Amino acid sequence: MSKPKKVVLAYSGGLDTSVILKWLQEEYGCEVITFTADIGQGEELEPARKKAKKMGIKKIFIEDLREEFVRDFVFPMFRANAVYEGEYLLGTSIARPLIAKALVDVARKVGADAISHGATGKGNDQVRFELGAYALMPSVRIIAPWREWKLTGRESMLQYADKHGIPVDFKKRKGGGAPYSMDANLLHISYESGILEDPDYEPEESMWRITVSPEKAPNKPEYVELDYKRGDIVAINGRKMSPADVLTELNRVGGKHGVGRLDLVENRYVGMKSRGCYETPGGTIMLKAHRAIESITLDREVLAIKDDLMPRYARMVYNGYWFSPERKLLQGLIDASQEYVNGRVRVKLYKGTVLTTGRKSKDSLFDQAIATMEADHGAYNQADAGGFIKLNALRMRIAAKKGRK
Repeated sequence: MSKPKKVVLAYSGGLDTSVILKWLQEEYGCEVITFTADIGQGEELEPARKKAKKMGIKKIFIEDLREEFVRDFVFPMFRANAVYEGEYLLGTSIARPLIAKALVDVARKVGADAISHGATGKGNDQVRFELGAYALMPSVRIIAPWREWKLTGRESMLQYADKHGIPVDFKKRKGGGAPYSMDANLLHISYESGILEDPDYEPEESMWRITVSPEKAPNKPEYVELDYKRGDIVAINGRKMSPADVLTELNRVGGKHGVGRLDLVENRYVGMKSRGCYETPGGTIMLKAHRAIESITLDREVLAIKDDLMPRYARMVYNGYWFSPERKLLQGLIDASQEYVNGRVRVKLYKGTVLTTGRKSKDSLFDQAIATMEADHGAYNQADAGGFIKLNALRMRIAAKKGRK
């Protein structure tokens, strides 16, 4: 293949992507354009701009994508109540298609003929970035240095950095800093690799960044009221908020009460198992509250269909198929189900737990006159239940008469 002339690199300013930046220049002799997305990782992004400038980059893109991230990616996913393998709230997975979309947008803007990322050849992120990019820009060329170069790890990267005058953080050079990798966005923080590769190792308390331990959480519970419109939270405790502000506030209050910690061994799409630890305080509250408002506003069979489809939807997100026709098809069904998911949910946060304590809606299907255990004044004829049960037992009665066990 001919060498690319312009490459847009997903750039964080850290050791890996800084080495990649220089490697692209050396290997291909191309112009490198850097792109850095602010999706709520909580880090100052100006150092990335300064570092890119110092390395000779002329076109540097830094974009605040926090509102788009929550509005167009996180909220639609939570309308589906998506959970991967019964526990994981997909915090890393849902961020990757947005970054892929933004990379493609920048590539089109500058007329680049390739994009590049720092995901390794062992992980899920390479799949997520590249499936997203191909779906949006079919002819794009993707350069994944971890699948091409001969660098094998941290020490060889440090040697490469020294050889080419790439600035390296002192802690990185001395082997200090966190003994694991960390990735953050507005939905969660993930921790993996390093000492966490032993699934029997319990991480130290100091690892967790945005949640207190349940043991040290306040002794007094806190109540939070969430207002829903068409399946999305629009206000907290009566105060209207934007999507990003909703998640920021729920992270704050959830983290304060030790909500949202998870230690998980999951199955990667590429085939191996991996161990990850996650903090998702806001997302944990959102999932609990959304199921609560759906419990009074959705028909039984609509809920059942959603629950049947949810694991499949979650796998699509986890495996990188956000822009696939099947995910879009399912999203249409899910979004249509949310027309009447309006109202208010009250939850109680206490020492790592989220308990629903109230839910109400003008669109509620809960009829107290029918559901009451007291006199219902003819709203429900209990005698009807006998025939209902007998008809549903018919196939089992026939089988029993035939002597089947």
